[in-house]
Amino acid sequence: MPANDAARERKRKFWALLREGRSSSAACETLGVHRSQGYRWIKAAGGRFPVEDKPRSGRYLELDDRLRIADLRLQGAGVREIARELGRQPSTISRELRRNGKPGRLGYRPHAAQKQCEARARRPKACRLDEPVLAVLVEERLVKNWSPQQISDDLARLFPRNPEMRVAPETIYQALFIQGRGQLRADLHKHLRTGRAARKPRGLRFTDKGKIRDKILISERPAEARDRAVPGHWEGDLIVGSASGSAIGTLVERASRYVMLVHLPNGHSAPAVRDGLIATISTLPAHLRRSLTWDQGTEMAKHLDVTLATDMAIYFCDPHSPWQRGSNENANGLLRQYFPKGTNLNAHGPERLLEVATELNQRPRKTLGGRTPAAALEELLSNPPRPGVATTG
Repeated sequence: MPANDAARERKRKFWALLREGRSSSAACETLGVHRSQGYRWIKAAGGRFPVEDKPRSGRYLELDDRLRIADLRLQGAGVREIARELGRQPSTISRELRRNGKPGRLGYRPHAAQKQCEARARRPKACRLDEPVLAVLVEERLVKNWSPQQISDDLARLFPRNPEMRVAPETIYQALFIQGRGQLRADLHKHLRTGRAARKPRGLRFTDKGKIRDKILISERPAEARDRAVPGHWEGDLIVGSASGSAIGTLVERASRYVMLVHLPNGHSAPAVRDGLIATISTLPAHLRRSLTWDQGTEMAKHLDVTLATDMAIYFCDPHSPWQRGSNENANGLLRQYFPKGTNLNAHGPERLLEVATELNQRPRKTLGGRTPAAALEELLSNPPRPGVATTG
């Protein structure tokens, strides 16, 4: 029998003997344990018979285990030696000492460790959003379509010395997905990117796309675009709706995450996308027109025309590799909150596209250190590249 199971059985028999009317000393003598051990068991139970409940899983440390750990630590035993003695993994012992102990052999107190463990195991736990003021601050930002991560970062900046007014993103998600908690309004999940009231796993769907002639693959894109050190490198794609192939073009600047939307009132054929891109890209200064990375969709069949008109090099991702346009994929996910799948995207004119892009560009982004894409782009515009630096990548 493993050491921890044997100790658990001795403790059970000790209480059984006390219930039969034996004294603590007599019970310890019968079991062959020291009287001090019986005193520890009685003290841990608060001087009362423990409630007979269902046994805990053997994966958890109990008081007997912790008492043994303390004894072995006093004897100078290391983590691996203690683990072998208790029949446990070394990581379990290491985690127990780190969580409930202090440096040195005398820093581990088994009774205090047991109380801390029982306190952590109590359910339900108090939620940070039980604080009404904090809940109101979170709700105000959710209504503005801020993500839980953005809310968490913003509160950390607003209350740097008050940890009670901060909240983790996962706490917000749990408050929205588990409505039994009731800390946030039930309808606020509609302001999440997906609009869902529960998590849903996603699968990947691969579709074959037509071939693009004279394309330059992403492997030939300059290194300055890959490390985002130089502004002016963009990623692009389409979000497609219903109603005869309605679509909106999306452009994201890699260094600032600045979003621009391309109005495509005539569909997403190659000529329509070409004209829309030329009109949008031409509004940018020359030093912000270095390169554009797109997937291998046939809407870019006229890419050479775009390059000639805008002096912007265009590179194409490898097939089925959306992570090569990570910033654009992220932006498209945000945009789906405004332009849901299966809706007629032709219903949105240039003014609405500008309004949505402005809202996204004025949100603080964690990847930008809390700055907004608009502020990041403003810095890029006010610091043009030095003379002699190529503008087409």
